[in-house]
Amino acid sequence: MIRPITPDDTDALIALSDATGLFGSKELEELVEVLSDYFGGNIDRDHFWITDDDDGLVGVAYYAPAPMTDGTWYLYLIAVRPDCQGQGRGTAMLRYVEQALTARGERVLLVETSGMESFERTRAFYRKCGYDEEARIRDYYKAGDDKIVYRKVLAAPVLVVNNDTEALANASSNPIS
Repeated sequence: MIRPITPDDTDALIALSDATGLFGSKELEELVEVLSDYFGGNIDRDHFWITDDDDGLVGVAYYAPAPMTDGTWYLYLIAVRPDCQGQGRGTAMLRYVEQALTARGERVLLVETSGMESFERTRAFYRKCGYDEEARIRDYYKAGDDKIVYRKVLAAPVLVVNNDTEALANASSNPIS
């Protein structure tokens, strides 16, 4: 079951993120700050989702709009407990996020990740889910650690056409050669 996060989930969420081995101490500290802002009402309350089972928290996803854009969002966090990886839970969480954004009419979802070999499984996951490598910034995180940005178009842009029948008739009778 995918559900919104609650304050009671905080410790388990930090432990899950740490258990993946993909987050360093700086990232975990930043996650604590984000959660504090989230539960303090400083961040929209519908962008943090988790999935759990009888053994506790299994996965988490957090997404937010990209500043100064129209319909572009970032997936800032997606993680699945190591003993539950490879069971489709991450894919289900990602699809949930994509569907929520598509239902709102959002256009693009971006994901940033490391270019280090230890992140190859993460990058393969995004490719498998239909994301394309859009950009690579060399030595971004540190020397030898590129930042890779993946992109997925959620909804085709809507083209508004003037419904002027005379203009349409002229266009069809005067094709561009």
